[in-house]
Amino acid sequence: MRWARLAALAAVLTLLGAAAAAGSGSKASLPRPSRTPAGASAGAMHEAGIHKIKHIVVIMQENRSFDDYFGTYPHADGIPGLGGHAGKVPCLPDPGHKCVRPFHDRHDLNHGGPHDTAPAIADINHGKMNGFVKEQVHGRPTATGDVMGYHTKKEIPNYWTYAKDFVLQDHMFQPNLSWSLPAHLALVSLWSAFCPDTHPMSCRNALSKPGRPPHWGHKPQAKKPPIYAWTDLTYLLHKHHVSWGFYIFKGTEPACESNLTASCNPVTNGPISSPSWNPLKYFTDVKHDHQLSNIKSLNGFFGAVRKGKLPQVSWVVPSQPVSEHPPAKVSPGQTYVTGLINTIMQSPEWKSTAIFLAWDDWGGFYDNMRPPHVDENGYGLRVPALVISPYAKKGYIDHQTLSFDAYAKFIEDDFMHAQRLNPKTDGRPDRRPTVRERVHKLGNLFNDFNFNQNPRSPVILPVHPKTDFKEP
Repeated sequence: MRWARLAALAAVLTLLGAAAAAGSGSKASLPRPSRTPAGASAGAMHEAGIHKIKHIVVIMQENRSFDDYFGTYPHADGIPGLGGHAGKVPCLPDPGHKCVRPFHDRHDLNHGGPHDTAPAIADINHGKMNGFVKEQVHGRPTATGDVMGYHTKKEIPNYWTYAKDFVLQDHMFQPNLSWSLPAHLALVSLWSAFCPDTHPMSCRNALSKPGRPPHWGHKPQAKKPPIYAWTDLTYLLHKHHVSWGFYIFKGTEPACESNLTASCNPVTNGPISSPSWNPLKYFTDVKHDHQLSNIKSLNGFFGAVRKGKLPQVSWVVPSQPVSEHPPAKVSPGQTYVTGLINTIMQSPEWKSTAIFLAWDDWGGFYDNMRPPHVDENGYGLRVPALVISPYAKKGYIDHQTLSFDAYAKFIEDDFMHAQRLNPKTDGRPDRRPTVRERVHKLGNLFNDFNFNQNPRSPVILPVHPKTDFKEP
């Protein structure tokens, strides 16, 4: 049954595209903030202002839907009928019961649901957005109804404070309709593919089953590493002499989930980042460019920030305990992320940095908004996303349609004269179906900044904020 559903993917995505054209989900009844940047015209501001950003840090967490974290946030496109949002509170079918409605979940540990391509199609259910409970019952029967829970400021006060003080993006969609590995591949390369050899043109679209890294999964087995031969963003970074770092947990890392300091030190033994969250080391162009050493321990990130030597582009991925990926708890992840952001804010790098914080996929949790259709790969479901910077607008809600492709677009605009990962122009052709930065539905992160304003002061938050979690 699972593979039959996957075989029907193309037809279903086409139907979703038609449905998306008719509308984009429920809308908030409260007035929205202005979408127009203050000051000069967008074009003039872009030329004069974007280059004030000398460092871009992408912090990628795991497996949360937008409605799970911000479904009741004021003015955002959240859960219908809750938090002042228009519409009737949804009631999703539950096998053996009438239905399950969204509820305030005060548990630190959440279970979520299946979150590969087939469950995503079932969750969306031709735009009805009502398959989440059925999928959880089918895939994780001991956690029935958990996917309909949502958190509020009481459980995730720091994330809500970042939204209040900086920018919340309420139309950020996972770039592909799939699970973590394809999402992380899309984060660094805007595509997910399978390659039989090291020639870029040998790679073929692989929405759900790209080559998997060794030691991945519940029963990992040693095997040959995958071949990721298509072009990733670091190829352009290297070509344009833009410094970058990809920071992971290598096993001797800060114990951020328990440490009381703002910088999450000292170094301790601990778990490594999941291989599926660390794909860059398998890209052939990274090897050919002799840049494998740019994949570093998280300790290197803290050191670079403190010394004022942060690369121009950084990606930071977690270990399982601080990832917020079920069964990891929410609070250790919030502590870890707060420690990262505090460290940047307390450094000389803050005044020229943009932090993009997001979660890689929806984790099976309920979201009310059907994804737009841009090609055979996605978009996927909606995820939480924030922009934190001294030039970010205060309390701004960005309603543009976005995906992680917008991060690449901003990086390219800032550091590479708007060069795109385009097989016709980037000098390393591959068979990617779409130049994702040029999708007409994709918004521009520039709208989240006001480069005419005085740089914002840091907002240093407690790494262990008071929360209202309850134990099971």
